[in-house]
Amino acid sequence: MATATEKLSNLKPAVAGLNQISENEKNGFINLVTRYLSGEAQHVEWSKIQTPTDEVVVPYDSLAPTPDASSEIKNLLDKLVVLKLNGGLGTTMGCTGPKSVIEVRDGLTFLDLIVIQIENLNSKYGSSVPLLLMNSFNTHDDTQKIIEKYQNSNIEIHTFNQSQYPRLVVDDFLPLPSKGHTGKDGWYPPGHGDVFPSLMNSGKLDALLSQGKEYVFVANSDNLGAIVDLKILNHLIQNKNEYCMEVTPKTLADVKGGTLISYEGRVQLLEIAQVPDEHVSEFKSIEKFKIFNTNNLWVNLKAIKRLVEADALKMEIIPNPKEVDGIKVLQLETAAGAAIRFFDRAIGINVPRSRFLPVKATSDLLLVQSDLYTLEDGYVIRNKARANPENPSIELGPEFKKVSNFLSRFKSIPSIVELDSLKVAGDVWFGAGVILKGKVSIVAKPGAKLEIPDGAVIANKEINDPEDL
Repeated sequence: MATATEKLSNLKPAVAGLNQISENEKNGFINLVTRYLSGEAQHVEWSKIQTPTDEVVVPYDSLAPTPDASSEIKNLLDKLVVLKLNGGLGTTMGCTGPKSVIEVRDGLTFLDLIVIQIENLNSKYGSSVPLLLMNSFNTHDDTQKIIEKYQNSNIEIHTFNQSQYPRLVVDDFLPLPSKGHTGKDGWYPPGHGDVFPSLMNSGKLDALLSQGKEYVFVANSDNLGAIVDLKILNHLIQNKNEYCMEVTPKTLADVKGGTLISYEGRVQLLEIAQVPDEHVSEFKSIEKFKIFNTNNLWVNLKAIKRLVEADALKMEIIPNPKEVDGIKVLQLETAAGAAIRFFDRAIGINVPRSRFLPVKATSDLLLVQSDLYTLEDGYVIRNKARANPENPSIELGPEFKKVSNFLSRFKSIPSIVELDSLKVAGDVWFGAGVILKGKVSIVAKPGAKLEIPDGAVIANKEINDPEDL
């Protein structure tokens, strides 16, 4: 086995020869690999973990109300930039192109809704909140074409690319592109922790600071709940918090999400990968770790500049092994949430669950396209008629995995306001105006087609063949 020093001395000239990427990217990559090889893994001493107090993870209800005067609100908004992480493709949902162009509801895409929301804010208060999209090399070209349709809207849209790093061949620790893999599969975007150096390297950070902007609200483009919240922004400005992570109470569906802890006097993110094996079940319990990271983050722009310039953002490295054409490769990534411990006066805010509504699969699409939600001014609002604060759990079989298949199997999306859980598997087709209540399981027998007729009302039932209807 080559030593770390040998690996690095072979890697450096190989990376220097990659002319597809900038000097900043080459340096950033070598820094990341150097940190990885030095083995500075963050092992957390379990006995030192403390549950954060309300000073550190502030309850949302305790925030001061938003100022009434619209001039004060405009003043707040003029300090804000909204940044959506737009590097992901819609491949897991069977779509080509950026995930943010999947239609969510009423023919509108994630990106349409985001633009409508910010336009409404700007029109209502006379503010000028810009939208930034951080693309990856996978989504950049498509996104540039897509945003042309917004050129007449009341919103400034800026795009920039996150870094492009070479995948590392596990066997000899050399970059995959220098071995003839010059296509996209030789490269990877190094996770959203890269948002901070990329903002700086793109020149966007300095441009925003020169316009008097103070805070950036960062969120995943597929989280429909991540809307601008004036109470949060006001709180951060009043209390000079450089960083805020929105957290929300865990349910059993969120056991793998990262949580905030107090550790050696600072607030930090604890991810499942950092947890020693013997404590994993404790980490997953809802008793000890009651909250998880929504990845809605509010960060002070001057603080980002200070820390990036000092090369102080040394977030935990997440090694992500992959295989390309039978070659084992490694991609090293970082997460933006892990940066919390480097910022001064960093806090979490324990927000309502409504601020976390991600669409990761067609089962989530079913929720947001149903009568459980309505659309108002670009905002997806939950139906008051549903008594249960938790959403129904929905499990759809592989026949529904791709958006196109999902849409073709529903004549219209069923009513699910009174649904507790739904399991669908096999060759199932839904008619129009179907109503589902309680616990419903619809599983077609292998080779059999199961059609749910128009207007069917199914309550607390298991259905396996047409007779069960």
